[in-house]
Amino acid sequence: MKKLGCLIAVILLAGAALFAGSRMGSATVEEDTAFIIPAGSSLTSVAQKLEDEGLITSSDGFLLRSKIFGGSDPIQAGEFMLSAGMSQSEILDAFQNGDVIRRFVTIPEGLPSILVYERLMAEELLTGEIEVPEEGSILPDTYDFERGESRASVIARMQKAMDDYLAEAWEKRTDKAVVKTPEEALILASIVEKETAQADERPMVAGALSNRVRIGMMLGADATTIYPITKGKPLGRRIRVSELRSTNPYNTRAVAGLPPGPITNPGRESIAAVLDPAETKALYYVADGTGGHVFSETLEEHNRNAAKWRALRRERGEM
Repeated sequence: MKKLGCLIAVILLAGAALFAGSRMGSATVEEDTAFIIPAGSSLTSVAQKLEDEGLITSSDGFLLRSKIFGGSDPIQAGEFMLSAGMSQSEILDAFQNGDVIRRFVTIPEGLPSILVYERLMAEELLTGEIEVPEEGSILPDTYDFERGESRASVIARMQKAMDDYLAEAWEKRTDKAVVKTPEEALILASIVEKETAQADERPMVAGALSNRVRIGMMLGADATTIYPITKGKPLGRRIRVSELRSTNPYNTRAVAGLPPGPITNPGRESIAAVLDPAETKALYYVADGTGGHVFSETLEEHNRNAAKWRALRRERGEM
């Protein structure tokens, strides 16, 4: 008898579920349609919005059936894709338990904050105004967002990601690192990011620059000289002699030590590189014509390498 009672209960529950689905009625979704539920929406306002957009015939009927036959889970805010032919019960279930549509924005390694700002302001599905974020505060990565989300909240997630990663990476620094604070690590990492585009070269560039910092030698990075002029955007011309001689604190060809702040948003690999730089005696490096660099310990050797690079550029018609 006990087993029979359980069987009857299961049958009744299944029947009730089918009854609820049928009683909710059909909808009028004729093609796949994106539907947005703003944050803080009530079931009543959602039902009215469905009717206004022609996806159901009666908001009152949908609301009544939802309260009687629908589940007790709250509806979610966000954007949902309603498929052609969905029933009203399926729509309600999607709002309560379905996946919100996510979209993505990618911040490449080495993208300066002015361009992060422009990228987010150009994203039409985001809302609200923002200021240009502090340089070096954004962790390059791909971030998801919802339609209608504020740009400020996206920036906050990007900055939290940088804070979290920097704190984690700082704890793993080795005794080869010359930076004394996480802030100095960001500054040096931003220079490494701009000095090489090859991931496998970052520890060597970090090693050479760390050696220069260690002995008080000028870093000599053109990207730092350009930064106050363009805020990280391409200069679009060659650096002027007057700019190379300028004593502004970002000009590492005229002022020793680290500049006062980052010159871009460095990625994880560049940050890791300055916290565990390659063990090298190199102080110099110059482009080798293949996208990488050739490193040297002495100025004489560096001058020979630089002469080879200039000759190659002349052969290519770049000078």
